[in-house]
Amino acid sequence: MTSGSGIWAVVPVKSFSSAKSRLAGILQPVERYQLSRAMMTDVLGVLLASKRFTDTVVVTSDKEVADLAMAAGARVFRESTNQGPARAVTEVAQWLTGKGCQGIVGIMSDLPAISKPEIDKLLTSHGDSPAVTLAPSRDSTGTNAVVCSPPDIIELSFGAGSLSSHLQSAKRHSIEPNIIDLPGLGLDLDQPEDLLDFMKRGLNTHTTRYLRKRGIEKRYSTPNSVLDFDASQLRNG
Repeated sequence: MTSGSGIWAVVPVKSFSSAKSRLAGILQPVERYQLSRAMMTDVLGVLLASKRFTDTVVVTSDKEVADLAMAAGARVFRESTNQGPARAVTEVAQWLTGKGCQGIVGIMSDLPAISKPEIDKLLTSHGDSPAVTLAPSRDSTGTNAVVCSPPDIIELSFGAGSLSSHLQSAKRHSIEPNIIDLPGLGLDLDQPEDLLDFMKRGLNTHTTRYLRKRGIEKRYSTPNSVLDFDASQLRNG
């Protein structure tokens, strides 16, 4: 990767084949694999189309993820092993700090409802360095995106409980974090009900088209209730 000032988008991605295990109750392995590919494609599409970033980098130890990211136009930071999203983003943040980068946005790859206007709001709301901006998950426990300037200003954490961890870390560094709720950034597709909520938005995304092709909405009799479905329909992915 080349260095550069400004704000970089950093996206940690593990292997598609091991992603989204919590959706096993409604999606077969091949479907979870294809869903993960579609979501990353949507996220990278928005980030790469934004004019707000110096560059976009995917952090991964998986060759297929790396190849897809480079084909989309992103840079790739190769991990030797999957160390988890927090460590992945932290390594890039430390590298970019050493290169004089102004800041980073650490953002998850399972947020297919994000949009360029939301990215603009996220960055516009971010204060002057040193500063931290947090975009929570919609249950207000996780962190789906974090803006840090400088890049290594706080210790990073992702997943359940990460919002609280970021708030505590910011406090230790005498930073008053900015918290901004954004509907698209808040919706990560982790649970079966998330799929239905996402489909109701009617967005024109790779993820929407894939889930519609698989008939996801027909697998629900009512919200939060999953229908039985014919497994023979899944054999071709």
